Amino acid sequence: MSRAVRAVLMAAGIGKRMQPVSLDIPKPLIPVNGKAMIETVIEGLHSNGIYEIYIVVGYQKEQFELLREKYKTITLIENPYFNVSNNISSLYVARDYIENAIIMDGDQILHNYKILTPEFERSGYCSAWNSEETKEWMQTVKDGIVVDCSRIGGKNAWQLFSVSFWCQKDALQLKELTKIEFETHRNWNIYWDDIPLFLYKEKFRLAIRKIRMGDITEIDSYEELIKVDKSYRNYEKRSEV
Repeated sequence: MSRAVRAVLMAAGIGKRMQPVSLDIPKPLIPVNGKAMIETVIEGLHSNGIYEIYIVVGYQKEQFELLREKYKTITLIENPYFNVSNNISSLYVARDYIENAIIMDGDQILHNYKILTPEFERSGYCSAWNSEETKEWMQTVKDGIVVDCSRIGGKNAWQLFSVSFWCQKDALQLKELTKIEFETHRNWNIYWDDIPLFLYKEKFRLAIRKIRMGDITEIDSYEELIKVDKSYRNYEKRSEV
């Protein structure tokens, strides 16, 4: 049995699909129904005894200083590549902190804090069974191990959410492979998740951490934001005033 003792939150991206709101504020800091998305994640970690938290920042990085002042155990890690690379660069700059860690996106809303319980048996992603058609990444599982993952979606499979747990052994391997892809291969256009799920999947035996649909809300676009928080319906007009 492994135990997560720290967390790495990805929060460096520009969030173009959330414009015009993200023109004023980084996506993870956007309040949804009165609370910044990333604060639901931080509170969920705290409720499970995880206080060593690293936030990878880039776009409008200075706005995250308020979080460091509010939550004293937060460390900000700057990603200087955020505007020229996909999120592999965020894992690259935080690679020294991913052992026995939870790695998750900061731009999601956590509803069920219990999914961050720190004990886990095998590295892998929080996943919910979805029988409906979706464009999200979907995993095929056999005997408890992920054997395939579809980038183009599907149905009747385990939908991957951007919350993953990494034991020391797997994290050290992930760290080394990330360094190789980023430094040697200069493969800057990929997601960091491509490394364990596609490029080197034979080197990992990932499991799924079962959650329910509804435990997490992922908001990917301005239109989806409006559906969750109707106060943003006139944001474009307010921005022009």
